[in-house]
This record gives sequence, C-alpha cells and structure tokens, in this order.
Amino acid sequence: MHGSPPPTLPWTEAAWYQPVGAWLDAHPVFAALSGLFILLVFSWVVTFVARRIILSVVSALAKRSPTAWDDVMLEEGVFHRLTWLLPLLVIYRGIPLVPSLPGALDEFLQRLVLATMVLVAVRTVSALLSGANAIYNRYPMARYRPIKGYFQVVVILLHILGLIFVVAVLIDQSPWFFVSGLGAMTAIILLIFRDTLLSLVAGIQLTNNNLVRVGDWIEMPQFRADGDVIDIALHTVKVQNWDRTITVIPTHMFLEHSFKNWRGMTESGGRRIMRAINVDMETIRFLTDREIERFGSFQLLRAYIRGKIEEIDEFNRVHGLDPGEDVTARRLTNIGTFQAYIASYLRHHPNIKQDMILMVRQLAPSPDGLPLEVYAFTNDTAWTRYEEIQAAIFDHLLAVVPEFGLRVFQRPSGNDVQRALASAPALSG
Repeated sequence: MHGSPPPTLPWTEAAWYQPVGAWLDAHPVFAALSGLFILLVFSWVVTFVARRIILSVVSALAKRSPTAWDDVMLEEGVFHRLTWLLPLLVIYRGIPLVPSLPGALDEFLQRLVLATMVLVAVRTVSALLSGANAIYNRYPMARYRPIKGYFQVVVILLHILGLIFVVAVLIDQSPWFFVSGLGAMTAIILLIFRDTLLSLVAGIQLTNNNLVRVGDWIEMPQFRADGDVIDIALHTVKVQNWDRTITVIPTHMFLEHSFKNWRGMTESGGRRIMRAINVDMETIRFLTDREIERFGSFQLLRAYIRGKIEEIDEFNRVHGLDPGEDVTARRLTNIGTFQAYIASYLRHHPNIKQDMILMVRQLAPSPDGLPLEVYAFTNDTAWTRYEEIQAAIFDHLLAVVPEFGLRVFQRPSGNDVQRALASAPALSG
C-alpha cells in the first residue's frame, strides 16, 4: 500500500471517458467524494443481496436439511456474521479504484477496513465455537465432560490476537512487534488474567476428576448455594437453588472451598432417612405376660417374640435366674419390642431399599427423652416422593407408640402450663 500507483481501469481508454476524466481531474474533491459514494452504494447493494437473498437461501436450506449442526450455526449467527465480510471486502478492493483519493487517506481507509475485517472474522470464529459447544451439549457425554470453559479460553485468546492484529494494521506495524513485547508484560498479564488462569485450572480439575456436572445437586454453604448446577463456564458455575434463585460461584472457588455433591445419592437409587422419635423414659418398663401374648399375635412381631422368649428362657435357665424373683433375670421390655417392631415394619415396607443399611438404634438419653433413631433408605430419590414416604412412615410409628405402653416425649407448651395452673386449686382442695 505504500506509494503504489492506482490501477488502470479498462474503461479509461474509451473515447467517452476522456472529457469526463479531464473534468474529474479538474475537480479532485468531487471526484473522490463521488467515487466513495458510488463505492458505498455498491457495498450496500452487496450487503442487501447477502443479507436478504443469500442468507435467506442458506436459512431455508438449513431448516430443510436433516442435520442439526447447520441449524445451530444459524441460531448462533455464524452465517449472519459471515455476510458482513462481503461488503467489507468490496470496500477494501474498491478503495484503490476511487479517483483523486490522497495516498495517505487511501492507505488509512484500507487499514481501517482491514482491521474491521479482522474483528468480524474473530467474532465469526467466536460464534462458530459457541455453535460447536451447543452441538456438543446435545450429546450425553456433555454432562460428564463439559468443554464450555475450554472454548471460552480459545475465544479470549482469539480476541487478544485479534486486538494485536487490529492495532498492528492501524499503525502499519508487524504483529510480531507486539507479540515479542508480550514477554516483558508477563507479570502484568498474569495479574490481569489471574482469575481466568485459576478458573481454567479449576475447570480442568473439576472435569477430569468428575467432581461436578451439569444437573448435579450440590451444597456450598459458603455461598448459600443449595440446588442444581445449570451451567459450568470458564469463570463461573451457576447453581439454581431450591427457592428458584440463581447463585453464581467463581469456578476457582471449588478448589478453595469444600462442597457437597449429592450425585452419589441419586445414582445409588436410595435416599437416607435419619430421624428419631424421643420416647418418654418414665414409660419404659417390662412387658407383662398378657402383653407378650398379645404382641406375639402381631404378624410383624411373631418371629421376634418367639425367638426372644426362647433366648431369654435359655439364658435364665442356664444362669438359674427366676424372672419373678430376681431383678437380674432377662425379660422383654416395651422399648425393645417397639424397636423390633419398627425394624420389622421397615423391612416389609415397599418403599424402603432393602439392599442398603437398615437399622433402628437407641441414642444416648437426653433431657428430651430416649431417642429411638430410624436409619434407612427410601427407594425413590425424588424430593417430593422421599418426603411423602418419610412422613407416611413416621405417621404410622407415632400413632402406634401408645400400643406399646410408651409415650412420646414433648416439651410442655403454653396450653400445658395453663391446664396445670387451672387444675392446681382443685388438687390443693
């Protein structure tokens, strides 16, 4: 572009052009403005044809084709951005043909158009990568190996290189002049892109170690995040909480803070129940013979009562203990029988997963009574079904507690205090 003579046009040798050319030479400003106007009109025509005709044809072909990639590229705007290269190319090639245009202005306009073409090309490649990521997300593998973060790194590098080329073109320098200077700016670059580099490393760790996937339920109390992962990007991980709010967590924070992933629960097919019934310890006692006979008729306790009676009788016989006289003799209790009833009830429950841990245990007594804890897993991990199953189980257990002569411990309420105060005069009388 430096000092190159304008090209010779084929029509300049025609007889009709001689007087027109002489008049244009006499009026160079008008000639330059007219040439630029004609060039802009022609580029507008090319833009109209590209956007209204070519792009419409491409859109129609994409919608009719059986493949999905062209539809995705159309939605991401790849073809739309490509159409901008045509008018820019027309202007770039047409500027040298404008008559009487000063050489310095000619070079500046060409550099400006070339820089714009670089920006359009970068934006087009960026849209192409977005389309490739959208296509990849349609495959099941995308849940386990998201690559959006890698594409975002490539896009950032493309924009950096594009900016270098734009500046190089505008000031008429080689791009290598700027690239060679990046080494001296390494410390500044590391400072500017610190979060980006940390997020890239974190994204690689999360993906390669399969720590987080789109669709996982995670808990991260430090950021008040409790819900499903809906997006994993280079810089952020988006979590939709159960209250439908969105929590945005920096990706590199997943390597700096602990978090809980509930994927294992979902994949196992069982969701844990761990809830206790507090039994009033004043109601715990030995069973009477009549109660033993009654509980022995229960289908869920029949085998337990029969086995326990044989075991206790054998123990007392061997040790010479009389249950009616010796307090050290073994006897059945209502709390133990109730504990066995709960275990048998859960083993016969259709919504309890039988191949996972199932137990009923006594925890340490406390001022709130003796906790009798149920530890089991439902065979449905969906939240609503899990809560329904758990509620139905404890509805039954709480209702059946009085059958064993037990009482659930409950702290006194205001009504209890009022009733006690109201009955005090009657008691004193």
